[in-house]
Amino acid sequence: MIKYFICLSLILLPLVYNVEGHKIEPSPWKPIRNVQLGSYVEIGRFAIEAHNKQSKEILAFVKNVRGKEQYDNGLRYALIIATRNSDGVAKNYEAVVFERHVMQDRVLESFKEI
Repeated sequence: MIKYFICLSLILLPLVYNVEGHKIEPSPWKPIRNVQLGSYVEIGRFAIEAHNKQSKEILAFVKNVRGKEQYDNGLRYALIIATRNSDGVAKNYEAVVFERHVMQDRVLESFKEI
């Protein structure tokens, strides 16, 4: 029962702030020390898959090069991702992915070549 109320409060708290007009400021960006950890690789792969679906381009994930993260009512990741296209040409892209933990979903916010 207590777990139910904790979960409910975590869901409703951001809504209360938004309804009352309070803006929760995002945290400063923090560098990610090891972008090769499984959870960051999963986010990098998600960014490539989402980009491929949106653009009809075929990029393959090679590795995360570096990244940073920010808390903003969820986690936002800015990753530099090494890729290869269907011709084998290597390029790096910056992908920004927002992940809402309450709703368990991810959104690709931006994806650009660098």
